[in-house]
Amino acid sequence: MRIAIEHHLACRPRVAGGPMVQMLRLTPENHDDQTVAHWRIDVDCDARLRASHDGFGNAVTMLYVEDTPEVVTITATGEVLTSDAHGLIHGATETLPPPLFLRMTDATPADPVIVGFAAEATQGAEGPLAALHALNAALKARFDVDFEARVVRLDVARIFAENRATPCDLAHIFCVAARSLGIPARYVSGYAALGSAEHGSPHCWAEAHVEGPGWIGFDPCTGLSPQDRHVRVAVALDATGAAAVAGEPWGGLAVPNAAQ
Repeated sequence: MRIAIEHHLACRPRVAGGPMVQMLRLTPENHDDQTVAHWRIDVDCDARLRASHDGFGNAVTMLYVEDTPEVVTITATGEVLTSDAHGLIHGATETLPPPLFLRMTDATPADPVIVGFAAEATQGAEGPLAALHALNAALKARFDVDFEARVVRLDVARIFAENRATPCDLAHIFCVAARSLGIPARYVSGYAALGSAEHGSPHCWAEAHVEGPGWIGFDPCTGLSPQDRHVRVAVALDATGAAAVAGEPWGGLAVPNAAQ
């Protein structure tokens, strides 16, 4: 599938007029089932951009602005060719061993209610792969999905008590649940053209590691593994490590507002 993407973000520093530095995780990279046809990042002010990689192996772009205006608008545009690998990730850059992704974080603590949910949802599953598919389906059935919310919430225990969750919420809950089963899991940020859409919108899901097949994607929003409608950009232990914009301007805190 050929997915066109146009992603606009507005960074609003508390103090305009000073220098600013930001790390952007907006650039997808090639792997066996994803080919970037073309991609570019534009900024609406005088700025310097430098490409690099972070500790998770994600492509990052460092953004430097000397005289920051009140709003800095960043636009990422491009086209990505995808094929359906049934969620399997082959040929992607891997810099860290899978067991690291058993680690809980402040955003993904071992909440006892989620742990109990995972145990019940996977009861009787034959092997880790079957358990992960059962968990994914159970989360899809458990929650209505709010695709419009842009605020990242980090209190998974409170979120799990609700009936409605964002894609970010569900990715975090999936990671907590999978790790409680002894399965390495990580948060994924990217884009998806869900339903009848032909253009990709910001989206997130999860990946879990199974001995043999390796890393496999799971999207609790659909109850399925990512297919050719997903464009993978960044992975991390949780949303804070895969955020599209991260960092502090040298004159104050930048607050990103993402919009398609």
